[in-house]
Amino acid sequence: MRPLEDIRVLSVTVFLAGPFLSMTLARFGAEVIKVEAPGAGDPIRSAGPFHGPKGINAERQTEDDLSIRFLKRSEGVKSVTLNLKDPEGRGMFLELAKQSDVVIENLSPGSMKRMGLGYEDIAAVNPGIVYCSIAGYGQTGPYKDLPAHDHQIQAMSGIMDMNGAADGPPTRIGVFVGDLVTPLYAAYSILGALRHREKTGEGQYLDASMIDTLATLMFMEPMEYVLKEGQPVRAGNDSRNDVTGLYRLRDGDVIITVGLSLRLKALLGALGASELLEEARFATPEAREANIAALRAEIQTRLGAYSCEEGTALLQGAGVPVARVRTIREAVEDDHFRARGTLRPMYRQGSDDPVERGIVSGFPVKFSGGDLPALEGGAKLGHHNREVYERLLGLDADALAGLRERGVI
Repeated sequence: MRPLEDIRVLSVTVFLAGPFLSMTLARFGAEVIKVEAPGAGDPIRSAGPFHGPKGINAERQTEDDLSIRFLKRSEGVKSVTLNLKDPEGRGMFLELAKQSDVVIENLSPGSMKRMGLGYEDIAAVNPGIVYCSIAGYGQTGPYKDLPAHDHQIQAMSGIMDMNGAADGPPTRIGVFVGDLVTPLYAAYSILGALRHREKTGEGQYLDASMIDTLATLMFMEPMEYVLKEGQPVRAGNDSRNDVTGLYRLRDGDVIITVGLSLRLKALLGALGASELLEEARFATPEAREANIAALRAEIQTRLGAYSCEEGTALLQGAGVPVARVRTIREAVEDDHFRARGTLRPMYRQGSDDPVERGIVSGFPVKFSGGDLPALEGGAKLGHHNREVYERLLGLDADALAGLRERGVI
């Protein structure tokens, strides 16, 4: 199934947020053409480890070696080289944009406009274009020109203040949540804009901000009331108000989700500790909340006698939500992910041999109408120059050779 197979996307993107948006659209079947600077391309191409004819190495060994980060972040995306600062290169980009549906970019705010390739410039030659920019702080506002990566956005959004132990420092979320969630918001905003264009013929400019995305995620919870009542923002692995949290068992950790009423009764019943609810300090939900540390300690003492396998089986049998905390290695080797296509082998474009130890994610939503297309890893820099420029711009081999000599491609 390729629901976006009639959509062409020009991608001027680097690092993670923009490329992840490119790959997301490619997964739906769009033709995504990544426009990269001649000679260098996306800076992530230089980030190891690398894969090539000699296997996986920390440093590039041959010209055919490609960054594994790039392979992962550019699945299904074509690569062309084009010097956008050159007048001839700018003209070629405008010609490509005339034949495209979407332009996406995540350069520093204003960079595309300064090159004469901002939304207004593209809309002048293609009024129906959907143009999406991703930036740390967005295209407007007091912070728009500040340099920012995911670390700074987590810090400035307040989401780091929520993460970490109550008596410890703010802690960054381990995955690049701003870089990865913002492109998802951008992707379905692009789909909405394309639907709007179907009905009206009008294109649209989309300003996607990483800091706005994290603020949106954070305030899905009633944080304003937490702050007003002076409750601690950071709770680590525990809940602020009940016994939900992490518990140490004989051979590892489990995390449970249990309130102060029905699930608590089920938990204590499974542990043979129902009598605790008869004590004054735990007799009512209000008393339990006031003595939450003591209640957690009682549960920890009893759970600590079990292994993770025994404890999870016991609590699951009582209907208590519980899971053992697994290592990343354990998660990677889980057959459940293989069965659902969540994790699968990684391939280079044009190769039928999987990359050694290479694993990429499939699409997490399954469609009854058929699978989304399987994507190959990112391409070598400029790999699709001839195919794209001949097909879309009508340039023959001599013209392409001249462009290379002039440093345009």
